[in-house]
Amino acid sequence: MGKFRFRKKRKRKPRIPREIPIRTMIPNLITLLAAASGITSIRYSCQEHWRSAVVAILIACVLDGLDGSVARMLRGTSKLGAQLDSLADFVSFGVAPALLMYFWIMQAVPPGSFAHDLRGLFWALALFHAMCCAFRLARFNVMLDAGPTQPYWKHFFMGLPAPGGAGILITPVIWQLHTESAAIQSPWMGCAMLAICGILMACRAPTISAKHLRIPAKRMVPVLLAVIFAIGMLVSQFWLTLGVIGLLYLASIPVCGIWFLRLRRRYEAQQKVISNT
Repeated sequence: MGKFRFRKKRKRKPRIPREIPIRTMIPNLITLLAAASGITSIRYSCQEHWRSAVVAILIACVLDGLDGSVARMLRGTSKLGAQLDSLADFVSFGVAPALLMYFWIMQAVPPGSFAHDLRGLFWALALFHAMCCAFRLARFNVMLDAGPTQPYWKHFFMGLPAPGGAGILITPVIWQLHTESAAIQSPWMGCAMLAICGILMACRAPTISAKHLRIPAKRMVPVLLAVIFAIGMLVSQFWLTLGVIGLLYLASIPVCGIWFLRLRRRYEAQQKVISNT
């Protein structure tokens, strides 16, 4: 029997590919461009160039929406891309808008005033917003690994998404750029927006998600006309349209809460009927 010993099968080590298709690098490059745009916004905020800082954050929002779609289209999704996307979102939608709002507040605070003595509070609120964004992104990554949630969460995000939080936060800056009114540039307005947006990102409040929304065929034409009108307004009245979109998005949060509660009650009632039968 000594001649017929069974040899244990050796586990093969996973082979590391020596060549990587260029198409798999394109989504990561888009994500890096979004991070670069966020860092550029920080530079313009330090120089008090508010228009350029806001535009840089908007470019980061557009690139953030593109990288995932491009990755799925090119079949270039990877764990590296997912982690890179979270880091880019933290820079572009956590750090950059918080610093933009902080410097915007400090420009409106005259030296020697009562508000100037509270500049430490302004900085603490900016840190609060950035940390809430980091918490929201970390929770989102954990929820992806945990699997699907209840079906009534299908049309909602849990908490305000990072790009949405950045958009709502810089809405007062956008309105000030449109109206050129010094009354809007208030430190108390900035403090309220930093606190509200941070809380909405960190909490479990339901906010609208357009990924699974479906439009009835009979309403397709009105929706297309509305989109065309919005594009025309963006071309002719850029800052005004952005400000209105920010206010509408903020107003949609309580509406989404009411809609979510109705869907949850309907689902729980259906589950009770099923369990009783």
